[in-house]
Amino acid sequence: MTLSRRLAAEFLGTFWLVLGGCGAAVLAAGVPTVGIGYLGVALAFGLTVVTGAYAFGHISGAHFNPAVTLGLTAAGRFPVKDVIPYWIVQVLGGILAGYVLLQIAGGTGSFDPTASGFASNGFGDHSPQHYGMNAAIISEVVMTFMFLIVILGATSSSAPAGFAPLAIGLMLTLIHLISIPVTNTSVNPARSTAVAIFQGTWALQQLWVFWVAPLAGGLLAGLFQRWLGQEVSWPAATGQSGPAE
Repeated sequence: MTLSRRLAAEFLGTFWLVLGGCGAAVLAAGVPTVGIGYLGVALAFGLTVVTGAYAFGHISGAHFNPAVTLGLTAAGRFPVKDVIPYWIVQVLGGILAGYVLLQIAGGTGSFDPTASGFASNGFGDHSPQHYGMNAAIISEVVMTFMFLIVILGATSSSAPAGFAPLAIGLMLTLIHLISIPVTNTSVNPARSTAVAIFQGTWALQQLWVFWVAPLAGGLLAGLFQRWLGQEVSWPAATGQSGPAE
């Protein structure tokens, strides 16, 4: 599979992840007649990963997340040379989703992304339950670490075939149920960036945490999985057959 096709799949998959997950948070979570709350938002993110992985996993590996790309690279499952291109299209796909969501939400004529928070990630006064920065960093590192451990295990060549998207989607749902009260759940720098730039104030100021912490968690998970000595299985979607660079 050519790099351009893999990048296109990553772009569209990340677009869908942000539009589906953040869309549920912005458009449905606060509507009394819908009232999906934390559980509904968590399920929305989980379902977008499941559907996106089945749609694009055979093309790009369905990362949709810079932390996932970094973790797979650290584990020896993805080539170093493709990390930056993947990160670029993931962020761009997320930003496009944020823009589309803003246009939809603005259809009421009264929606304000700055005042509403626009499903942005935050800590302190901008945490849903006012958790501080240290709690936010610990939460994001640990949740991303465990997310990558599940991804690396579920996509191993020795794992049951065809079930990886379900395991990954369920894990992301659980992560959201745990950490929405803390940070509104990032574990994905592209997702955080996609809405922060439209929120425009505090979300941009705090965005660094939602890059540093998830990337640290992903990197640690990849290194830990390699230390465990589990087999290195080069994803067919990369179009390569040798060990990671």
